[in-house]
Amino acid sequence: MNELINKLDLSEYIDTFLGFLSRKKPLFIEGDRDLHLKFIKALESVEFTPPKEVKDLDTALMHLKKSGTLRLDEIVEFIKIIEYFIYLKKLNTPDILSNWLAKIIIPPKILEIVNYFDEEGQLREEIDERFIEIERALKRAKEQIKKSLRDISSSSKLSSYLVDSQIHYVDDQETLLLRGGFSAVLKGRVVGRSSSGYFYVVPEVVSSLKDRTENLLSQKREVIYEYEKQISKIFSEHIKFLTFINREFDRFDHYQARVLFSKSRELEFVKPTKKRDIVLKSFAHPAIKEPLPISLEFNKKILMITGVNAGGKTMLLKSILSAVFLSKYLIPMKIDAKHSSIGSFKEIEAVIDDPQNIKNDISTFAGRMQHFSKLFSKESAIVGIDEIELGTDSDEAAMLFSAILKELIQKDIKIVITTHHKKLASIMAKEDEVELMAALYDEKAQRPTYRFLQGTIGKSYAFETAQRYGIPSYIVNRAKALYGEKMESLNDLIQKNIDLELKLKRELKELEHKKERVQRLEASLQDQKEALHKELESERAKLQLTYNKAIELAKSAAKENDKREIHRKLNQASNSLKEAKSIQKKKEKRAFKVGDAVKYQNTKGVILSLKKDEAMIESNGLKLRVPLSSLSHSNHPVKLKTPKTKAKITVQKPSSGSVQLDLHGLRADEAIEKLDKYISDVLIAGYDEVLIYHGVGTGKLAYAVKEFLKSHPSIKSFSDAPANMGGMGATVVKL
Repeated sequence: MNELINKLDLSEYIDTFLGFLSRKKPLFIEGDRDLHLKFIKALESVEFTPPKEVKDLDTALMHLKKSGTLRLDEIVEFIKIIEYFIYLKKLNTPDILSNWLAKIIIPPKILEIVNYFDEEGQLREEIDERFIEIERALKRAKEQIKKSLRDISSSSKLSSYLVDSQIHYVDDQETLLLRGGFSAVLKGRVVGRSSSGYFYVVPEVVSSLKDRTENLLSQKREVIYEYEKQISKIFSEHIKFLTFINREFDRFDHYQARVLFSKSRELEFVKPTKKRDIVLKSFAHPAIKEPLPISLEFNKKILMITGVNAGGKTMLLKSILSAVFLSKYLIPMKIDAKHSSIGSFKEIEAVIDDPQNIKNDISTFAGRMQHFSKLFSKESAIVGIDEIELGTDSDEAAMLFSAILKELIQKDIKIVITTHHKKLASIMAKEDEVELMAALYDEKAQRPTYRFLQGTIGKSYAFETAQRYGIPSYIVNRAKALYGEKMESLNDLIQKNIDLELKLKRELKELEHKKERVQRLEASLQDQKEALHKELESERAKLQLTYNKAIELAKSAAKENDKREIHRKLNQASNSLKEAKSIQKKKEKRAFKVGDAVKYQNTKGVILSLKKDEAMIESNGLKLRVPLSSLSHSNHPVKLKTPKTKAKITVQKPSSGSVQLDLHGLRADEAIEKLDKYISDVLIAGYDEVLIYHGVGTGKLAYAVKEFLKSHPSIKSFSDAPANMGGMGATVVKL
C-alpha cells in the first residue's frame, strides 16, 4: 500500500491524516463500510476532546491470556482507554452513537481499578498507607540532602576548594564542584571531572542519605509490584472485556481521526458505490498547492487521455486513482461530494514509473508487458497506466496495445491510460467501452491550460513545448519540415475539432440556461391559469346557489294560500334574481377584439390576436398567451414598442400595502409547495418585498423555508422580520 500511496503522491496527505490517530493502525476499517460512514457522519455533529496517545496493547493482552503480570505503564494504557469511554458515555450524542456506547458496559471491578490512578496515570497515595509513609520519608531524605550540601558548601574549611557554591547534578546525583586537594577537609566520592579539570564530588554524608533514598524507592517499587500483580489478576479475569474495549477503541479512533481531519481542512467524504462508474465534481488532488478542480465522468471501461506535453495528463490519472483510494478507505477529500460518485474496487494499481531494472535485466517494454500480463487475472480492479507506448516502436505498440486493450474490455476492470500515440487513440476510439479525453493548450499564450475536454483526441504540441523549454527555433522548424505537411495538417484538424467541440459545449450550455428560464415561465403561467380557473368556478357556484334560493322562495310562495304572502315571497325571489343578474353583469365582460387595450393582473398590454378562449397580448415588447377570462379592458391605451433583440419585462408594482403569506399549521413539504407557487405569483405581480409567516415552534418549518429561499434564483435576500412584524416567526423576503 505504501508503494501505491507514493506513486499517487499521497504520502504527505496520508501522514497528516495518521497524525490524528491516537495510535498507529492500518487505514482499512474492518466491518460494514456503510455503517462506519453513518457513525462518522453522526460524530461530525458532536463536540468532543480527542483521546490521548495510546500504545499498542496486543502484546499485553497476550500476556494476560497466559496469566502474566503487566507492568504499571501497560496497565495505565488500559486505564486511558477505559477512562475515555467513561468520558464518551457522558456526552450528548446522536442515537446511533449513544446506542453503541450503551452496549459497552464496564465491569465494577475494572471501574474500581480506574479509581486507583490520578490524571497523570500514577497510583494515588491514598489507596495504601505505605505509599504515604514512603513519600514522607523520601521528602525528609531529600530535604536532609539539600541541608547537608548547604552546610558543607558554607563551611569555612572547604571555601578555598569550592569552585562555585552551586549544586551540580551528575547522573542524577547531587554533587559539589571542587578543586584538587579537597580530601584533606572533606570525605567524599568523585563521580566526574569538569572540562577545566575540577572534580564533581558526592560528600560521604550525602551518599549515605542517597542510599537511604534508594532503599525507600525500592520499598515503593515492591508495593507497586503488589498492585501490578493484583490488577493483572483482575484483568486476566476480564480478558474478554479488555479485548473487546481495545478493539472498540480502535474503531472509535478511526472515526474521530477522520472527523477531525475533515474539519481541519473542510473536506468531504464520498462513500464507494456498488457501480463501477466514476463521477468527480470539483476534486482537488492534495499534492497540488493551488489545483484546478477536476470534473469528469468515467462510465466506460477505458479512459484514454491524450494531448499536450506537461499538460497534466499524469496528474489527472493520479487524481482519478487517488479519489478511488481515498473513497475506498473512507478518508475525506477536497471534492463536491453531493454531485460525485465513486465505484468500489478491490484492487488499485498504478503503472506509472519506468520499470527498467539493470539488476533484474529487464527493459522498459518488458516491464510493461509483465504488468499487462497480470491484468488478465485481475477482478474488480482499477488500473492507471502512464504513457502506455513507453519503450517500443510506436506503430507496433499501437497494434499490440489495441489488441490487449480490446481483450481487457471483457474483464471486470477499469483502465485509465495516458498516451501521445494518436494512432492508438484513433483505433480505440471506435470501441463502445472507450472514452477519450484531451489535455487542452492555449495557442495564444503558448502554454498548457491544465484543463481537459471529454470526448476527443488531443494534439501533443511537442514542437511548441520544445521551443518553450529553450530548444532553438531553427531546430524546431527543421523538425516540423521532417515531420511533414500531412501530419501537421492532421494536428491542425485535431485542434479544429477541439475548438469546434468547445464552441458547441458553450452554445449548449447557453441553450440549457434559456430552456430553464422558459420552463420556469411556463410553470408560472400554468399556475396562474389554474388559479383563475378555480376563481371562476367559485363565482359560478355562488351564482348557482343564489339562483337555487330564488327558485325555493318562488316554490314556497306558490304553496301559500295568503295572496299577500305569495306576492311578498315572489317579490323576494325577484329581488334575489335581480341581485344575481347584477353580479353576473359585473362578471361579464364585453367582447374583446384585436387592438383592444387590456389589463392582465397588474400588467397592461394590447391584444395582438384571438384564438378560442385565449389571446396573444404584447406588453413592453413581451408577448404573452393568456386566457380571455383573466383579461379586463383598460381605459388607458398602450402604445406598442418596437421589438428589440433582448426584450425587457417591466411590471407595474401593486399600489397596495406589503404582501404576506401565512404557512402556520402546514407540514414542511406542503409549505414549500405553497411557497414556491406564491413566489412565482408575486414575481409576475411585480412585488419586490413580501412577508412570510412560519412561526417559531420546533424550528423545522422555519429551517425548511430558509433553505428553500437560499436555493431560489429570484431571491435577492431574506432576513428575520422586525419584532413588531413577527420577529423570528416571520421572514422578510426581497425579490
